[in-house]
Amino acid sequence: MVVWSRRAGGAGARLVAALALVTAGCSGPVGIPVGPKASPSSLRDAPAARPSPVRPAVEVENSLPGTTRWKLGRKSPNAAIEGYADRVAVRSGEPFRLFVSTTADGYRAVAYRIGWYGGTGGREVWRSPAMPGRRQPKPVVTRPLNTVTAAAWKPSMTVRTTGWPEGDYLVKLISTAGYERYVPVTVRSTDTSGKVVLVNAVTTWQAYNLWGGYDLYRGPTGFADRSRAVSFDRPYDDAGISRFTTSERAAVVFAERMRLPLAYITDVELATEPRLLTGARAVISLGHDEYWSKAMRDHAIRARDAGTNLAFLGANAVYRHIRFANTPHGSNRLVVCYKSVSEDPMRKRDPADTTQDWRQPPNARPESELTGLAYDCFPADAAFVVVDPGNWLFAGTGVRKGSSFPHLVGVESDRLDLSYPTPRPIEVLSNSPVRCGTERSTWANSAYYTTDSGAGVFDTGTMRWVPALAHSKHFDARTWRFVEGVTANLLRAFAAGPAGRRHPAHDNADRYTHGGGRQAGTSD
Repeated sequence: MVVWSRRAGGAGARLVAALALVTAGCSGPVGIPVGPKASPSSLRDAPAARPSPVRPAVEVENSLPGTTRWKLGRKSPNAAIEGYADRVAVRSGEPFRLFVSTTADGYRAVAYRIGWYGGTGGREVWRSPAMPGRRQPKPVVTRPLNTVTAAAWKPSMTVRTTGWPEGDYLVKLISTAGYERYVPVTVRSTDTSGKVVLVNAVTTWQAYNLWGGYDLYRGPTGFADRSRAVSFDRPYDDAGISRFTTSERAAVVFAERMRLPLAYITDVELATEPRLLTGARAVISLGHDEYWSKAMRDHAIRARDAGTNLAFLGANAVYRHIRFANTPHGSNRLVVCYKSVSEDPMRKRDPADTTQDWRQPPNARPESELTGLAYDCFPADAAFVVVDPGNWLFAGTGVRKGSSFPHLVGVESDRLDLSYPTPRPIEVLSNSPVRCGTERSTWANSAYYTTDSGAGVFDTGTMRWVPALAHSKHFDARTWRFVEGVTANLLRAFAAGPAGRRHPAHDNADRYTHGGGRQAGTSD
């Protein structure tokens, strides 16, 4: 059971048919020593969370030769080459179809599994023969929801995944003209018991995918003619695919570097398979994980309340309420989000599943109920300031109270706000003054809470955690080492079982509230 705290003051034809249905209301361990004098390479040969005579499958996989050829060379402009898969995720051995369009006379597809592989970041597992090029038809925009699809495209090939290990894959399309573009596919796990589960936030990837001129934020004239439902039946543009390459990939690589027992799923499996997380040690939200359905949320809470640890490595998680619907390619390939109760026809049938922000009525359930923190600011740019250096997550990092890591907070940030329902006990780990755009002063926090089940829940409160794991040049090497050390401590402890049993949260929330006098400002 979680104890909540509240304070006053917070407040094609088949596609057309599918969209019509939507419109009608569809349905412990200290961790690896990484301190000021430690080299990030000290992680490489670190022991797994629990020594075992049986090597985790991910460790065996990462002993194979890797390559850096997974990286894009000459990135494709516009429609030089692009494509999509008709499955978001498959089990190993299941086929998927690729739909490819190119202005070149030919192309090839090469699949790379993303992982550590001695620092190379990937391994080639499959490549197609040379294929003839074809320019596919223009995007189709279906009204009234302004849903963009490649509905008129013909399949280019069927890819069989026999022998492909579980994990995250980038299929690189390479045209004979030398242009390249990615198609992401997850080879998903079917059993998560005893494992740390990495979740690809594919609904958020799709929300920001402007391919064809529409996403959930804007259309040709702006917000008013945005999509109200976005489809996986289309390629990703740069903004869409970057939600993996920038916000998730480095966390996947780091977890594999840790040689932990891992499982791999997407939002879709989290939503559609209620028992999938049974026995999981931890669930890791990898980065920008904004768009959640009711089922996703319910299943995550059920897992937490059974002792599964949760970590949110990015800010702005669980902020937008969505529903899934079907497309001609299959079930749950349409992400519905009106961002407005008055527009959503579901308000007449099931007000609890309308698609406004989670914190808004008619059935407000703020994200803080799950993450511990409330989304607060965009754009943000601030230093990450440690206020609780004795917390186990900081062990071995050499931090003191007031240790500061420039620019680590941004470009979106979370904060503790007890006017929203907040699990207790919750331990604030950092407190950072933030100037939110040019309009207001606020603050950002990271935090850790524990539950009666023993589960621990950690929220970094910033979007820049995973880019720091990637050694982004926006941060100095000291920041890289700090983020690696904290993440190593987190993953090792979470992989060992309910973290709260060994590392209970020590509640300090009342020190970091409006009345405590320590904050940089108030929210609007």
